[in-house]
This record gives sequence, C-alpha cells and structure tokens, in this order.
Amino acid sequence: MLLEVSGLDVSFVSGRHKVPVLQDITLSLDAGQTLGIVGESGSGKSMLGLAITRLLPAAARVASGTVVLDGRDLLALSEREMRGVRGSGIGTIFQDPRSSLNPSRQIGAQLVEAVRRGREMSREEAHRRAVELLDEVQISRPAERMKAYPFELSGGMCQRVVIAMAVARNPTLVIADEPTTALDARVEMQVLNLLADLKHHYRMAMILISHDMRVMSRVADEVAVMYAGEIVESAGVDTLFGQPAHPYTRGLLDSAPFEDNPNVRRERLPTIAGSPPRIGHWLGGCRFADRCPYASDADTCRTAHPSLDVVGPGHLARTAHPLVTTEGTSHA
Repeated sequence: MLLEVSGLDVSFVSGRHKVPVLQDITLSLDAGQTLGIVGESGSGKSMLGLAITRLLPAAARVASGTVVLDGRDLLALSEREMRGVRGSGIGTIFQDPRSSLNPSRQIGAQLVEAVRRGREMSREEAHRRAVELLDEVQISRPAERMKAYPFELSGGMCQRVVIAMAVARNPTLVIADEPTTALDARVEMQVLNLLADLKHHYRMAMILISHDMRVMSRVADEVAVMYAGEIVESAGVDTLFGQPAHPYTRGLLDSAPFEDNPNVRRERLPTIAGSPPRIGHWLGGCRFADRCPYASDADTCRTAHPSLDVVGPGHLARTAHPLVTTEGTSHA
C-alpha cells in the first residue's frame, strides 16, 4: 500500500475553542492508482489534501490520526524532513495555476528551480530537463516558452506548467486539487488526458479532488465521497456510479450533466434540497439527515451518528438507509 490515512481528525483552533473540519478520515491508495475525492464546496476535500501534505493553514491542527506514505508517518516527520517529501514523494497541483506561479519570473526559471530542488544538478542539466518537461506536458515550442511570463500564457498553459513542476522530481504521489475548475470543456478534457498519461508514464499514484462527478467517471479508479468533514461512501468507480449506496451520492449523480443522464433532457437539472451545514456545526446524528429524502423523525437518523459500514465487496457507506444491500444489490 502506497498511502494509508487512518483516523485523521483536523480542527481549527482559536484559544480554547476548537472547530472540527475533518473527522475520522480513513482511506488507502495503491501505487499507480487514482483515488477521486468528491463532494460539494465546504465538504473538506481540499483540507484533506492539505493535511496529507502538511500544508494546513496556521490555525488548523491535526488532532489525531496517521498519514503513512511508503511506510513513513508524515505527521511524525520534522518540517525539514517534510520539505524533502514534498516534490520527491508528493507533487501538488492546485486549482488556480496562476496563484502557484510567480508572476514576475519567467516560467523557465521557476521550472528549473523545481527540477533542481534537493538534487545535485547543474543549471544546464536542469534547463534541459525543464525543456523536456514542457514538451511532456504538450506545450509547443518548449525552449521558446521557457522565457515566457505567466501572464503571457493562457490558463490551460499555466496549468500545464504547474503540472510539469509537480512531476519534476518523479514523485510517487500527485495530489491534484480541482485542476480543471477554471478551464473550458475542451481544455478540461486535454488536461485530464494529460494527467492520465503522465500517471502511467511516471508510474505514480494520484489523488484527484473535484466537485464534478463527470471528472471522477473519467479518471478515478476508486472514489471517496465527502460530506460535512467525513467520508460518507467509498467504492470502485464502476460500483459507485452503478450502485451508489448513500442518498447523498445518489443526489450528486442525479444532478450531474452526464450525456446519458435522463435528467439532462429537463429544462433544469434536479438539485439536492437544502444546503450543507456550516463547518463544525454538524448534527448529532447523520450529518445529511436534514437533506435526506429517506430520513424521518421516527428513525435514528437525527440521533445516532452512523458508522462507515460495508454494503458490498469493497464498498463502504455511512448511512442508516443504504440504497444497496450488503450483497451489493440495489433496492433504490
């Protein structure tokens, strides 16, 4: 197993006050596999990525849990040791590529710096490798583009540069946080295909964070669905899309504009009623109960917090009303 996250809890801390933002996050990832993390804004997806890389905001604290990469608990490393892991062990791609690039420096200089970091390599060798990386991420005239500034490139090209920086030191894992959010549909598909190609080329694993179920269907091998700071369902991509067990997952799929989704023929796609709870202001029972079409005052949805239980082979769900049986048969 390449990555194992177990019992991870993260809170925002201000004086004596603690506001939980992630609770009991447990997941695993094999080498070469793509794990999709999906959910609405505020579900904790990006915070999970930051916790794994130990790039949490100053006010955030890991309260408990472990994050083990290649046998090393990243939460137990010194900051110096962790800096060595970032880049060579974990590459990161953030959703706004322009914020990841220094606007006053040529992209070539920034990429050369990423290539050389932590390596005994001459500037000339690093320059050649940087040109190769720009070619690998399908930027035309790579040697010429080395002299360009970020503002001279499109959003899609900036994202390609950031991807090149993420894989510059051959990491075993890349975490991509909403890498296609600001891109149009054509460029989005190009970037997703590029990420898939690079994953196979470098034999790396990937965590892809997105709110878009369509992106999950195209790229992920396994999918974890997050809601209100916790994982509410996880399964292989075919199982999750074919037989979703959690009502929240079902709602996400029904509202996604897939070409074969019968709902796209309507004037408006259906939505999940209500809004997610504010961070840390969660119900005592199931956190989805106020929005769930199956919850009632007569059952335990509002009083008992459900555990993440097996509902089928390799299929877990956190709900009192699973839409599939323990044998994996749908009864929705």
